Amino acid sequence: MSGAKRGAAVAYVPDRFLYGGDYNPEQWGEDVWREDIRLMRRARVNTVTLGVFSWAKLEPREGEYDTAWLDRVIEMLTEAGIGFFLATPTASPPPWFTARYPDALNVRPDGTRLAHGSRDTYAVSAPAYRAACRRIARMLAERYGDHPGLRGWHVHNEYGTLDYGPHAAAAFRRWLRARYVELDRLNDAWMTAFWSQRYDAWDEILPPVSTQYVHNPAQLIDFRRYSSDEMLAAYDEQVREIRQAGSRAPATTNFMLPTWNHLEQWSWAAHQDVVSVDHYLDSNGPDGEAHVAYGSDLTRGWAGGPWLLMEQNPTGVITRDRTYTKPTSRMIRNSLGYIARGSQSSLFFQWRASVGGSEQWHGALVPHAGEDSRAFAATCELGEHLEKIAEVLAPSADGRLSAAEVAIAWHADSWWALETPHLPNDALTYRDEVRAVHRSLWRAGVATDVIRPGADATGYRAIIVPCLYVIATETVEWLRSFAEQGGTVIVSYLTGIADETMRIVTGGYPGALRGMLGISAEEVEVLAPGERLELSGGLVGSEWSERIALRAASSLHDYAAGVLEGLPAITRNRQGSGEAIYVSTKLEQESRDEFFAAQMKRIGVAPVLAGAADLGVEAIVRRGRERDYMFLLHHGADAATVTGQGIDLLTSTDLANGLALAPGGSAVIRMSDADRIAIMPATPGEK
Repeated sequence: MSGAKRGAAVAYVPDRFLYGGDYNPEQWGEDVWREDIRLMRRARVNTVTLGVFSWAKLEPREGEYDTAWLDRVIEMLTEAGIGFFLATPTASPPPWFTARYPDALNVRPDGTRLAHGSRDTYAVSAPAYRAACRRIARMLAERYGDHPGLRGWHVHNEYGTLDYGPHAAAAFRRWLRARYVELDRLNDAWMTAFWSQRYDAWDEILPPVSTQYVHNPAQLIDFRRYSSDEMLAAYDEQVREIRQAGSRAPATTNFMLPTWNHLEQWSWAAHQDVVSVDHYLDSNGPDGEAHVAYGSDLTRGWAGGPWLLMEQNPTGVITRDRTYTKPTSRMIRNSLGYIARGSQSSLFFQWRASVGGSEQWHGALVPHAGEDSRAFAATCELGEHLEKIAEVLAPSADGRLSAAEVAIAWHADSWWALETPHLPNDALTYRDEVRAVHRSLWRAGVATDVIRPGADATGYRAIIVPCLYVIATETVEWLRSFAEQGGTVIVSYLTGIADETMRIVTGGYPGALRGMLGISAEEVEVLAPGERLELSGGLVGSEWSERIALRAASSLHDYAAGVLEGLPAITRNRQGSGEAIYVSTKLEQESRDEFFAAQMKRIGVAPVLAGAADLGVEAIVRRGRERDYMFLLHHGADAATVTGQGIDLLTSTDLANGLALAPGGSAVIRMSDADRIAIMPATPGEK
């Protein structure tokens, strides 16, 4: 596995861990502002985000700006030593705008033009909207762009509103002409010979609005690519206004996880000074901690180094139909978990809980109960923790924050591809498969990176490729070269099936990867909902299976029942000095855990801290400028003891004397050069 060392983006290193969150003073009077400043200082808050949804307050009428209230808030924050991100408020146009420019409201696929009354109601390609965004961004930059308290620009908020209206149709056609140049090339790429869809003029092409039956999958994925690029162009326009006004403060926009994705993040990351993300747990159970790890590893991959957590929920876990209370110890562990994996901040939505409006039950650092609450006590405790671990901020000299030997290849194209209808099994999603793989590695205690297909893979022992349905020729060569040079490539079903135009690669599945994998599958056998399929060795699959013929590979596990009984289910093929493994079924999570743990052990990838996962303790190493730091987050039920060489920054405990780690507790260990850290169950009577 030779090659140049992996590079990283210029590291974003503030002078402290940024702590605080979205602050909405426009919802309150100045008496509450004064109370907020007092509580922020008590909690050691050093950063707030202003103006995210303040457009109507900042520009009450078109071209008329009212900044007196914002001037006063910034003055009070500055006097208290609290910095701020300033948002451009363009995610929520004011009523006067949508009344005057109704064509700038977004349109659903069924043709319904949405009305004002919520947030994110805009057509991103509408000229009036784009012009209004540029104007208010320029005004804010001219007024506040060189303010000493300005930590950065929070441009827009959670880009992701899709529009299918006439402005989108015109912009989509422009994007297609730039991509394909000639109409014949588009017709070939979209295979418009099917169902008499051939286009003879660019103006005949529409966004994928509601139609009689199934859309052309190439049209669907191109529209998602266009939408990402159009939103990126809108972001770039605002940043350009900010820069032309003379502001040099770093600019970012907050990506959104976990359940929807309308952006191609690798290209977006290249346009930001620092990558930021909003991350909300979608499960109240123990999988929430695995989700923190997944979101963090994914964002660190996009960023190529340090990143910012722009929002999380401090007190609640919001699911489809209810909000569960988040224990205070979990809030602290989650916050440290993001930092362990590269975040330079612990920011929240929001500072003070709203008493009205659509999110009045959303969590906050200051809850409805006020400062005399366990939630605010935890807010203060986290502020103390972040000051104690300030030395962790500076990344290693090469910019890398993790020493992971395993990487997951990730790309939005395949997310969108698996959302196109009429696949053999529409119940399968990209996000679920990637998270399931990451979850297995997390449960095994294995450090994991997320990388772009084609990235420099120097230093990795294994690349895992889950459901990369859309695959380019260059990606195939990248994987083959990695294996030939000694790496292990593990490929899942529904990978390599189609090229970048969504055309199926013929000759057998998994399409473009057949040669590397040494197999060919002639048929897919989809399983019924709830149906389970046994494999040799006790593994269990569901949802998907394939009729595989071995060409050069050998079988690691066979199907043990059903119509495929005795045929290969998981295969291994030697490739140069490495190997390529294929998993032709959706392994159930316990089987997936067992399989990946066995493969990691076989190729010599060790857990970060032996025995930690068995005790319910998550161990992460964050690489630093002078030394490395091990974060221990105890999600389990029984006390543990940590010994070795190092100092816990939270308690100043020398591990040589033993560190007691209670359930729900955390430790951040400054590791010595000759670190030997061990963890074991606490002896009886030890707390």
